[in-house]
Amino acid sequence: MSTSDRRSGSPLDEALAGMLPGGQSHGALRGIVVLDITRVVAGPFCSMLLADLGATVIKIENPKDPDYARDFPPVLESAAGEKFSGFFAQFNRNKFGLTLDLSTEEGKATLRKLARSADVLVENFRPGTMDKLGVGYPVLRKENPRLVYTAISGYGQTGPYRRRPAYDNSAQATGGLWSMNGFADRPPVRVGTIIGDLSATMYAVIGTLAALRHAERTGEGQLVDVSQQDSVLSLTENAVVSYTVDGKVPSPLGNEHPFVKPYELYPCKDGFVFFGGYTDKFWRLSCHLFGRSELVEDPEIDTMAKRFDPAVYERRIRPLLHEWFADKTKTELEEIVGDAVPLSAVKDIGEVVEDPQIAARDMVVDVEYPEFGELRMFGSPIKLGGTPAQPRGLAPKTGEHSDTVLRALAGLDEAEIADLREKGAI
Repeated sequence: MSTSDRRSGSPLDEALAGMLPGGQSHGALRGIVVLDITRVVAGPFCSMLLADLGATVIKIENPKDPDYARDFPPVLESAAGEKFSGFFAQFNRNKFGLTLDLSTEEGKATLRKLARSADVLVENFRPGTMDKLGVGYPVLRKENPRLVYTAISGYGQTGPYRRRPAYDNSAQATGGLWSMNGFADRPPVRVGTIIGDLSATMYAVIGTLAALRHAERTGEGQLVDVSQQDSVLSLTENAVVSYTVDGKVPSPLGNEHPFVKPYELYPCKDGFVFFGGYTDKFWRLSCHLFGRSELVEDPEIDTMAKRFDPAVYERRIRPLLHEWFADKTKTELEEIVGDAVPLSAVKDIGEVVEDPQIAARDMVVDVEYPEFGELRMFGSPIKLGGTPAQPRGLAPKTGEHSDTVLRALAGLDEAEIADLREKGAI
């Protein structure tokens, strides 16, 4: 069955779309079926983004060893004492739950059947794991030549590190980012979020969508190979060319920019603000807004090039900004500059969740779990005018939709499903 058949409303599409946890059946990726054999973040986040955009995503877990992120905090608890991870819920919303033990022959055979009707398979095992199980890309490609097989791993499917285990910190370390982050007089500092996982997710989604487009045109699927290390390296801005052109190895700069000034964190009465008024236009506006119009014509600091000079910056600009900001709150400073100059309050996550701009963009959404109550999580950063993303769907319980998926996607009858359950394959 072709993707276009399913998009037009086939029985398969109707059977699955009618039971989507979020009730979404009209997204931009409606009709795209994704087999999600991933765990923790990098893989689940990738398939979650596809699900938010309307794809039918089937989360496949080992019944004996499900995604261990189900135990990650924070934890929701029902009146009956049942527990559910808010972490897991956020990254696995809008998905169906299917259990499948790929160590069994019946489990492998079932996955091959599912792959025949799928458009995408996403996995984030160490390279070679799926091949050892007998269901790697070469095998599944024979079942379905148009399958897009997206593999997310620490170091990629090729190269001398390919079999190494890796976490986010591994990618931050070997991708160069860790060495650049922090302050010059202290040890390097990891980025405060799992940027290796998250960046790999973004590239995996981009690669998957590009491969889907190719498959639609040609009928040919392909392997999408995304490495966390590669992804982190691509985030190091000008570090590579600084080294290859000038031989410079970037070192930690704290909150400063290597050459743009003023462009960093500055203290104020109740915290910190970022101020980036470094261009001549923004500098002139800032001088007027803070009552120092005479500085616009000051011959020592009247051009951007002069203000970039580290000595001039430390002697003239930094003390001046301290004078402007130190006795004012974040809110007062934002009100002074309004929309004129790039000045932003440094907000903690509590302030961000309550931020009116975040609310206007629907970036914190409320999801009601029947047994556990309301859960607030981040929304979708992808805004489409005609087919908006739907981030309010539920995450599945382990194997919650196994029977439905196996009937609708693999064409199994009740007796065949019962046999799989009896043999421990689901």
